[in-house]
Amino acid sequence: MIALTCGEPAGIGPEIAASAWSALRGSVPFFVIGDPAHLPAGVPVVVIERPSEAARAGNDALPVLAHPFPGPRTPGRPQGAQAQAVIDVIARGVALVQGAEASALCTAPIHKQALQEGAGFAFPGHTEYLAHLAGVGRVVMMLASPALRVVPATIHIPISEVPQALTAELLEETIRITHAALVRDFGIAAPRLVVAGLNPHAGEGGRMGREEIEVIAPVLDRLRAGGMDLRGPVSADTMFHAAARAGYDAAIAMYHDQALIPIKTLDFDRGVNVTLGLPFIRTSPDHGTALDIAGQGRANPASLIEALRLADTLARARA
Repeated sequence: MIALTCGEPAGIGPEIAASAWSALRGSVPFFVIGDPAHLPAGVPVVVIERPSEAARAGNDALPVLAHPFPGPRTPGRPQGAQAQAVIDVIARGVALVQGAEASALCTAPIHKQALQEGAGFAFPGHTEYLAHLAGVGRVVMMLASPALRVVPATIHIPISEVPQALTAELLEETIRITHAALVRDFGIAAPRLVVAGLNPHAGEGGRMGREEIEVIAPVLDRLRAGGMDLRGPVSADTMFHAAARAGYDAAIAMYHDQALIPIKTLDFDRGVNVTLGLPFIRTSPDHGTALDIAGQGRANPASLIEALRLADTLARARA
């Protein structure tokens, strides 16, 4: 049973949740944590008291574990008064998976600025808040689709800060967490990883930067000596064409856009955000709140559908 947090009510979360239930009913059991009044009109909804009721109820209606919000949904216009409830829903979802009342957590998109302004949200994003709730010091963000799995070593920081943030310790932790998750949750007994360089042409022997020589290569040499199947550092512009992707199970990128541009180009609608290193399964659609189209019936639920499917697959593998 997968717990789906409602995300930002003013965004497309309520619409894609309803569409996902219509597409997955009877195959992937999940329930929404949120305000039933925020779901689109005409969608059959059943309010449940506990997650265990969702499997049976979900065949005929979208199961909702009610979490009241102050005020109605206002598509396209986040309400500051609702920010704390959005945060509380995430915490409630984490409590359910930690208490084994749900087998995985899937999170609809949040609007970070709305949470910061409305409730003083002190975290750069969803991923960091989940790590805080789980009591985990280090987690890794993977973007996964049928075409590519890619992990950025650094995430939500300015590009100017990446060289300083990219330490040997950070890179080694990222690779180890990714490798362990591929074995445990994705069922890949001997993962093959490729690691990008930071600079153009992977530094070109030091002529375009020395991070590859001084930071990245020593980490890879040490992990290879321990038995990991690693390639790199390689030039990022040669890593993502079809023939290259056939040679590895996941790619490690050095910064946010180096990782996200390839997967969003290759498979924009089906990309899934997976948080590795948590004590529970967490997935999320790989897009934002789309305030500009919220409430218009135009939202594509494909990424959320894939996120729920992947959460179900990973939870079964972990179990």
